[in-house]
Amino acid sequence: MKAIWNDTVIAESDDTVVVEGNHYFPEDALDKSLITPSDTTSFCPWKGTAHYYNVVANGETNGDAVWYYPEPKDAAAEIRGRVAFWKGVRVE
Repeated sequence: MKAIWNDTVIAESDDTVVVEGNHYFPEDALDKSLITPSDTTSFCPWKGTAHYYNVVANGETNGDAVWYYPEPKDAAAEIRGRVAFWKGVRVE
C-alpha cells in the first residue's frame, strides 16, 4: 500500500491495519522528511485522542493530513504506532 499526496509517496508498506475503512501504516513507513508537527488533536470515544501531522510536498502543505493515536484505548490497541491519512491523500 502507498499513501500519495501531490505526486509524492508519503508512506509505503505491505503491513497496514484497516480500521473503519482507513489503512493505518506503521509509523516507520512514514517519510518523516515530508511531515511537520501539528498542534491539532481530536477525540474518538473508542480510540482515544488523535494527534496530527502536516504533509509538505512539492512546495505545498496539507494541514493535519496525517493522524495517529499515541495512546489508543484498549479497543484500538492494534493501531498503536501507526498513522492514517485523509484530506486528499490517496491510499492505493
